[in-house]
Amino acid sequence: MWKIGGGSCVDVSILRFYFQTRYDMKRKLSFMVVMASALFVSANNDVAQSDTTLYNEPYRPQYHFTPVHRWIGDPCGLLRADGRFMAYSWGAAESLDLIHWNELNKDAINGVPENIAEFTGSVGVDRTNSSGYGKDAYLAAFTSFDRNSKKQSQSIAFSRDGGVNYQYYDLNPVIDIWSTEFRDPTVIYDAENSRWVMLVAKALEKKVAFYTSPDFKNWTHVSDFGPMGDSERSWECPDLFRVPVEGNPGDSKWVLLVSVNWAREQYFVGDFDGEKFIPERPDASPLHVDEGLDYYASRVFQNYDSVQSPVYTLGWVNTWDYAPTAPSKWGKGVWSLPREYRLKTTDDGYRLIQKPAKQLEMLRGDTFSLNRVIKHGVTTIKEISKMCNCYELKATFSAMGGQPCGFYLCEGDNRRLIVSYDPQSGRLTIDRTNTADTEIPKFSRIASASITTNDPSTITLDIFVDRSTVEIFANDGEQVFTMLTYAATDQTGVSAFTLAPSFRLNLEAWQMKSIH
Repeated sequence: MWKIGGGSCVDVSILRFYFQTRYDMKRKLSFMVVMASALFVSANNDVAQSDTTLYNEPYRPQYHFTPVHRWIGDPCGLLRADGRFMAYSWGAAESLDLIHWNELNKDAINGVPENIAEFTGSVGVDRTNSSGYGKDAYLAAFTSFDRNSKKQSQSIAFSRDGGVNYQYYDLNPVIDIWSTEFRDPTVIYDAENSRWVMLVAKALEKKVAFYTSPDFKNWTHVSDFGPMGDSERSWECPDLFRVPVEGNPGDSKWVLLVSVNWAREQYFVGDFDGEKFIPERPDASPLHVDEGLDYYASRVFQNYDSVQSPVYTLGWVNTWDYAPTAPSKWGKGVWSLPREYRLKTTDDGYRLIQKPAKQLEMLRGDTFSLNRVIKHGVTTIKEISKMCNCYELKATFSAMGGQPCGFYLCEGDNRRLIVSYDPQSGRLTIDRTNTADTEIPKFSRIASASITTNDPSTITLDIFVDRSTVEIFANDGEQVFTMLTYAATDQTGVSAFTLAPSFRLNLEAWQMKSIH
């Protein structure tokens, strides 16, 4: 069970894990379909306090989900069913509120042949007994990797106990095109046509293959999508979902999302007729989900409950360039904060808007607010520094005099994360070239993107700092930056800066409570 986390920053030794290449990593990991019961921790719970290391190791986030001790990769099988949220991926977690999670580390797929490894996949709930495994059976689809032939094909498993234990289907694989680059299935239920739809990435062809099935066992190929947009190296982890359009009640559009080049995600807005995805702007420039350096392989929570739900999503906070050598002691990998998707109509078509899930507000603790003119140079904000890199910060910059301004976050020992906005170019830049307190190959990088605004002299940022992670939602989620920092335990300083004579800063910050 989860345990309640300890206090603030402590310093313990770092244990590194060494793996081989990004490709070998995927082959070594198992898609262990497991789950656990939700746990809400309060002062009256009889849960034992953790020791000084568990959930309080250096770099471990306090309000993001991280596993107890293991690797965590792509979020798989995200779904809402039976009043709970579930998230699978080489181990899994379950929650009633998207915030507090419980984890169970066990391989629940029984009967997998010794030569088969389970890769990324997804889960659906069979409300109509289409598969013959019983009404409300949980059905898993995943990539099976043959260790002998190196072939990737799609297999299934079923659960009759609400997703706790799965049985490997003895006629697997159910889809096999004899390819070594064919992976990461997503399944959705097409109620209009009473059948299942599966999307699979033809990774190096930069295509998404669509299949349909009446029973989850027998699949028919109906179309391919791609290449299109960003098609430089690879496509993985496709997802398909409907998103409501802001300002148009009842209106929604289909969104097809793929992870590209092992580093970021792109999306297409269009229509889906049950067999083919038709993009609205096939010749447009690529649209990226996140402009940061560490957001990948996200999925939405497919809703199998009768009640309507916002479109929530989680992503993997990491990048394959340095994921195997991350300096974290408990294990490796972090899942993002839960986000809500919406679509906004612009002159250039629809755009995804991402907002931090409202449920995160339950973690807000002590607050600090400030509304004043910041003079030229650097102004230290000690009240936020005391929050020990575990806070949410909402800020509006205005009256900037046409000069860059921003924040220094995670300051200490001559290191910092620089968040800078230039009103003349309209670009927000995140510089972490001197942030981490340890050497990480290929880590010292800068991210930058244009911010859409009617008034370039004003920008609003909602910043979540959680030990080694920073997620920034600019102008109500029109652009999002997700970054790892690996700042030292005592590297918690916060300052505002400007190159202009002055600017107006209006901010509110909250100490965020630990979910452990």
